[in-house]
Amino acid sequence: MLADRAEVAESFLAQARGLMFRRSIPEGYGLVFPFGEAASRSLHMVCVPFAIDAVWLVDGEVCGVDRLRPWVGLARARADTVVELPAGAADGVEEGDRVERRESAGRADADEGHDQPSRRVSGASPEPAE
Repeated sequence: MLADRAEVAESFLAQARGLMFRRSIPEGYGLVFPFGEAASRSLHMVCVPFAIDAVWLVDGEVCGVDRLRPWVGLARARADTVVELPAGAADGVEEGDRVERRESAGRADADEGHDQPSRRVSGASPEPAE
């Protein structure tokens, strides 16, 4: 499981703000950016004082994983969804792995019966209205 507590950045403002101005994020947390269609996406670490892992997805399949440094990190990849995680949370995640978002209050175990490893972002729910 990539995260057991996830927040979904659905609005333009929530996606633009991302993790900016937060002092840290807890272990087990993920910020999910659902964009709808696959296109070139970019992430920056301006005003983010801690390192993160970014998992780039197209149709639920991992197409890239990056570790972004605090303050100066920058990454770009093609994706329809990006998941930002605490640094180290994506260790072992590889291109071709499957990731699915589950609405769940509890811990979910990995799916069985997939050709590729499946990892879950669990507990995802829309960001509270601003």
